[in-house]
Amino acid sequence: MDKAGAAETLTGGPRRGRVRVRGERGGAPLPLLVPALTGLAFLVLPLVALLIRAPWRSMPDLLTSSEVWQALQLSLLCATAATAVSLVIGVPLAWLLARVEFPGRGLVRALVTLPLVLPPVVGGVALLMALGRNGVVGRWLDDWFGVTLPFTTAGVVVAEAFVAMPFLVISVEGTLRAADPRYEEAATTLGASRFTAFRRVTLPLIAPGIAAGAVLAWARALGEFGATITFAGNFPGRTQTMPLAVYLALQNDPEAAIALSLVLLAVSIAVLAGLRDRWMTAS
Repeated sequence: MDKAGAAETLTGGPRRGRVRVRGERGGAPLPLLVPALTGLAFLVLPLVALLIRAPWRSMPDLLTSSEVWQALQLSLLCATAATAVSLVIGVPLAWLLARVEFPGRGLVRALVTLPLVLPPVVGGVALLMALGRNGVVGRWLDDWFGVTLPFTTAGVVVAEAFVAMPFLVISVEGTLRAADPRYEEAATTLGASRFTAFRRVTLPLIAPGIAAGAVLAWARALGEFGATITFAGNFPGRTQTMPLAVYLALQNDPEAAIALSLVLLAVSIAVLAGLRDRWMTAS
């Protein structure tokens, strides 16, 4: 008889109904199990309540109404455009932070990630001060090119890109740091330029990280509220995205607010499912 069998014999067999902890001999201690289950219920219960209270019978009519459809189309368009902007300028920024040594790189990285912790409304105010009609840069855009960003659809894209791009930069920078730089060095020794080595060697290596960062940035842009309403306003058909429509509908049509919330919830679940193999471990 092995040690486990002997122990079970001495203790009267294995205890039933006791939660086991992986890697430990004993069960889960009650002082940890109770708050853990409380935390789980705290996070899951609101989502379950949303599903329970959803107007499933009227859902098709709610989601196909003109106001909801406008907000949905605008949200998808602006989130995709914001992700494209983030890819164009965020991937090179991530490469700069991961591959180039320069004074103040830590400070630059902190500034890049600042929108992650910055209150979105503060980000919207900062965008107004920078790109507003009387802003530091916005006044020159208006005088020289006649471009006005606040309270326009382009302003929605700018606000969403501001809060979403750090997710892409962090993901791509981490992938670049994990990638072996000797492949790039070998390409340059064979005569390829740095840009050619980046385009032909580095990009294929970090493609999974770019895809993961783009998905995160797109989901974050789709759910952006504070910076958007502060910088772009809430004009139906022009700047009213899905989160803004949820906020407005909650005051006048709660069922429409629940329907839009379910769409955003479904998008969030899809993002988690898409990133499962990258950031989640199998049970």
